[in-house]
Amino acid sequence: MDNTNMNLNLTQIAWVVKDIELAKSFFQQMFGISNFSKTMITRLKECDGTYYGEPSDAENYVALAYTDEVFLELIQPISGKSIFKDFIDNNPAGGVQHIAYSTPIANLDKVISDFKNRGFSIISSFDTPIAKIVFFDTRIEIGVFTEIMGITKEGEIAVQNMKTQM
Repeated sequence: MDNTNMNLNLTQIAWVVKDIELAKSFFQQMFGISNFSKTMITRLKECDGTYYGEPSDAENYVALAYTDEVFLELIQPISGKSIFKDFIDNNPAGGVQHIAYSTPIANLDKVISDFKNRGFSIISSFDTPIAKIVFFDTRIEIGVFTEIMGITKEGEIAVQNMKTQM
């Protein structure tokens, strides 16, 4: 896939971990990344989350840091069915679970169509005020899931704020 044709930008690398505070400490001690956000809880049912086409009630701890032009995301599953819980169940030590690309929200349907035309279906999704997010199973091709974030106008502002505050 030529991402220049799809108008995608590498935005994030995400780890699913068993202990988010330990992971934050590791990044700070080993790489000097001390600007992780406060750990927050995400509730997928509050943002129309899906898991393989069904509603998801999953809850996760999440923390973000911005460094070297990329967001680092840490996710610790708490409860419910999700691709994050599946990952930690199958990889108890945790690891890189997905990479994320962003695109303007107006381009998201085209990107989804391009992925579907190449045989990839949406396995999880959620909708927030800053982005509509979809996940594709690209593990066979690259070993991790691929997240596509359709960034809204509010999201563009939020991203710029995160970059300057982190």
